[in-house]
Amino acid sequence: MSIADQPVRWFNVAVHETPADLAALQDLLDRSYSAAGRHLLSIITPERRLKAKQVADRLTGMCLLALATVTADGRPIVAPVDGIFFRGAFHFGSSPDSVRFRHIRNRPQVSATHLPSEEFAVTVHGRAVTLDIHSDTAAEFRQTLLDIYLPRYGRQWEELLDSGPLYARIEADRMFTFSMPAGSD
Repeated sequence: MSIADQPVRWFNVAVHETPADLAALQDLLDRSYSAAGRHLLSIITPERRLKAKQVADRLTGMCLLALATVTADGRPIVAPVDGIFFRGAFHFGSSPDSVRFRHIRNRPQVSATHLPSEEFAVTVHGRAVTLDIHSDTAAEFRQTLLDIYLPRYGRQWEELLDSGPLYARIEADRMFTFSMPAGSD
C-alpha cells in the first residue's frame, strides 16, 4: 500500500461525520468542481477526486495545514497549524493574541491546504468562524481534541486547552481533493 492509500492520522481517532455531514461535504465537493477552471480540471481528473466518505476516512486525527490569512493591505500570510477534520470541516487553533487570529477577527477569509505528499492533497477556501470550545455546542469537538492530544501530551494539555487557545472552523465555499497513488500517472 502506498502512502497515498493510507489514512493520514496522528493518533487513531474515530471519524465523526454523520450521514448529513457527508452529504453536505459531497455537495460542496461537487459544487467546487463544477465551478473549477479548465487548468484545475485537467490536473484533478475524475479518477483523482475523492468522495466525501474517502475524505473523512483519510483525515482522522491531527493533520498539518498550511493556513493562509489576509493582512490589512491584502497580502496573504501562510503558516502551519494543527488541523482537525471534524463533522465535514477543517478546524484549527492558535493563541488568541496571534497574528493569525488578529487577521481573522478583521478579515475572516482563509485558505488552507493539507499536503502530506505529492500524491494527496485537500485544499479549502472559505472563512474562519471562531468557536467557543467550552460551550455545549462544541462539547463533541472539545472531546475530539482531548482524544487526539491527551495521549501525546498528557493532562497538562487539557490545562493548556482550558487556559487559552482559540479554535475556529473553516466554513468552506470551495474544497478540492487530489489523490494519485504513486506510480499511477
